[in-house]
Amino acid sequence: MRYASVTSRLAGLGSEKWAVHVRARQMRKAGTEIIELTIGEPDIPTPPDMIEVAEQAMRAGRTGYSNGRGEPGILAALAAKYSVRTGRAVTPENVMCFPGTQTALSIVMLGLAEHGDEVITGDPLYATYDGVISATGAARVSVPLHPEKGFRMQATDLEKVITPKARVLLLNTPHNPTGAVLGRQELAEIGEVCRKHNLWIVSDEVYELLIFDGQFTSPFDLPELAERTVVVSSISKSHAAPGFRSGWCVGPKEFTQRLLPLSESMLFGVQPFISDMTAYALGRPSAAATMRENYLRRAKRISAQLDDVAGIACKVPQAGMFILADIRSTGLSGNDFAMRLLEEEHVAVMPGESFGDNLSGYLRLSLSVADDKIDAACAGIVRLASRLQPRKYA
Repeated sequence: MRYASVTSRLAGLGSEKWAVHVRARQMRKAGTEIIELTIGEPDIPTPPDMIEVAEQAMRAGRTGYSNGRGEPGILAALAAKYSVRTGRAVTPENVMCFPGTQTALSIVMLGLAEHGDEVITGDPLYATYDGVISATGAARVSVPLHPEKGFRMQATDLEKVITPKARVLLLNTPHNPTGAVLGRQELAEIGEVCRKHNLWIVSDEVYELLIFDGQFTSPFDLPELAERTVVVSSISKSHAAPGFRSGWCVGPKEFTQRLLPLSESMLFGVQPFISDMTAYALGRPSAAATMRENYLRRAKRISAQLDDVAGIACKVPQAGMFILADIRSTGLSGNDFAMRLLEEEHVAVMPGESFGDNLSGYLRLSLSVADDKIDAACAGIVRLASRLQPRKYA
């Protein structure tokens, strides 16, 4: 039987990147105790009052079809959020709602890029970006993110990779997996390059509220970039509600109007009761403050136990729910180290190679794990790294 070319383009860009995580789940199912530091899922429960709002909405009959753009309540809440943040009038016509950031990003990218185009990302990058871009038929072009620059994209590096085929720059700040945060001046410089070459900016901002020190800035907040920027985000991280799959995009009115038929052909709306819960959540204090405190404490804890131990380098990130460990001195790739760590020490982490060639020889460790498990995982990493270090003889 014949298949569409998209299935070939996406071959190897799905669960294969999560091989260590999948293997860990198999081992756990078979009875092996595993310390799992692979995925980024908040370790605090969804706040009970949010669940109560969703339940009340269902009991009130909010279980029917929605419209293609989103329910009035959530559109108004998002318009208010971004009006306050940007200092500009953002209206419901600037907003569209989706089941989570991943869906928002996929549909946004389908609206901006196609076969023959190029989409620019940093390297490292979040593991699903390859698939999102390849699904459109466009080619991904990488900008190296350098460790010595804190993995923050540099405008001069961006300029070097732009060709006449470039259409979109996909930014992620705060960044997964590195935790890097782009400052206002850096964004202005990057934005100037995008203006020069007439590029769209798609800004993935799911970690907006998980910055450890400093203030968040979006390219959408800069007036000179607003008409070429589309924000995607959700309540999954900020409000500890990943399973509710409630996300959105915010951008120019013309863009959302052009995107609406594409979204309607796929989804035709999101669940009204989840929309009601999301609108409520956006008006209450988020769970981010608790998560920030926990993640920063754990990042410091991991760095204290791993940095400059057995040849490992491990610095506290600027934001997010992950920390990187540089294990290149062991002589193993991140893939090989992670698989040996799982099999020999029963600790599951993500290999850097799942996030791009520029993170080869690194590990990504989730911070959404209890402190005692963090300590045990670090001990296992040190034991393996120590076994791999060359012996020194007098």
